Amino acid sequence: MTFFIALFVLLMQFIWLYIDEMLGKGLEWYVIAELLVFASANMVPLALPLAILLASLMTFGNLGEHFELVSFKAAGISLQKVMRPLIILVSIITVSAFFFANNLIPIANLKFYSLLYDIRSQKPSVNILPDVFYNEIDGYVIRVKDKVPSKEGDMLKKVMIYNHTEDHGNRQLTIADSGIMNISADKSYFLVKLFHGVDYQEKYEGRMDKIYPLSRFSFDEYEMRIDLSGFKLNRTDEELFKEDYRMLNLRQLTEKTDTITKYVNTRINEFHNAIQMSYIVYDTLFKNSTLRNSIAEKLTLEEVLRKIPNDQKEQIFNIALNSARTNKGRSSATLVEMKFHDENLMNLNVEWHRKFTFSLACLIMFFIGAPLGAIVRKGGLGMPVVISVIFFLLFWILSISGEKMAKERVIEVYQGMWLATAFLFPLGFFFTYKATTDSAMFNIDAYFMFFKKIFNRKEEKGEGN
Repeated sequence: MTFFIALFVLLMQFIWLYIDEMLGKGLEWYVIAELLVFASANMVPLALPLAILLASLMTFGNLGEHFELVSFKAAGISLQKVMRPLIILVSIITVSAFFFANNLIPIANLKFYSLLYDIRSQKPSVNILPDVFYNEIDGYVIRVKDKVPSKEGDMLKKVMIYNHTEDHGNRQLTIADSGIMNISADKSYFLVKLFHGVDYQEKYEGRMDKIYPLSRFSFDEYEMRIDLSGFKLNRTDEELFKEDYRMLNLRQLTEKTDTITKYVNTRINEFHNAIQMSYIVYDTLFKNSTLRNSIAEKLTLEEVLRKIPNDQKEQIFNIALNSARTNKGRSSATLVEMKFHDENLMNLNVEWHRKFTFSLACLIMFFIGAPLGAIVRKGGLGMPVVISVIFFLLFWILSISGEKMAKERVIEVYQGMWLATAFLFPLGFFFTYKATTDSAMFNIDAYFMFFKKIFNRKEEKGEGN
């Protein structure tokens, strides 16, 4: 129950995030449902740890609130033994979550991002507004003075339709006093029945004298059928998205990392070799024995240039300048390429660690929720929800901050991706220890008694003096 509640909340956040991408495009309900199913699969790594945290808090909170934990302890059963079967269950869930994240989420991401791309590329549904030139239909521009809904369809007043299907400019124009607009049942055609109008067509015959005949005919009723194939949801080939790091499992991430690393090393070696080959050593300008001997004597650059004739000196400077410009351009292009591959390697490395961290988060959240529930001794959806939200936000903030610092090269990737785990795991161990030792860390009366003892001791010392 808590898992589906958490998944529903995260799914609502997704809908608000992408609502602008889906509105006004005439999408079928099953397309939106398909998008939400794939999006929900991607949210399981977030919803599952939160669900385990909330469920463990509610379960052990109810046990503590109804003094059932006290009965266990009176019967000689420790809290560790009570938690043992649940630890086994949560461990199985953790392993299952890892296989889900490694095998199913990449497929769901592939389906989700390809469908989202198609929805973003989808044109808005036909929505002709009064006094506005509507040009979303390929090859046509439509303008109406007024639009009034009716039983037969939308009644249009003062209709102008420019036909640009032949891509010859405004050479075909249809004007009508009124018309009825409908869309076919399968949404494949846009149907307009026009009344009392004129159709103008300026013929294009490619004549050199630029004399074009104009045809004009009047009509009392004329029906136009406009193809709306451009408004259909066209599915893109999913193969185009398979190289993204979010669509890869551990084996594919490792293979792609090795491939990119080898390619980067090869490109760096090629760049170094190209730079070294660009230097001129013993060129034809230096083939005379005097300059060879000067270079052999390791004279300074100024001393060598003094021995070079003036007519050759300018040529040498031009060669050096062109070589420097070529190397500068080569360096800039290589730098851009290396930055791209470096960012790609960073994303691959982050995704590799993410598959482990979110799976292990299920086990950590249990070790936080179960002992806290035993300590707080409050069941239901009150206090457990508050505590769950606090710790989940702490986990989420640490995860996002660690990932961001890793991508910005502030810390290593493994340090950033395991930051939340490194912080919360000792916290769970601490709560488990306090719960097994019957700690009163969340009992306000215990703190009052502690401070009361301190003040009493100070008063006794004051009376003694």
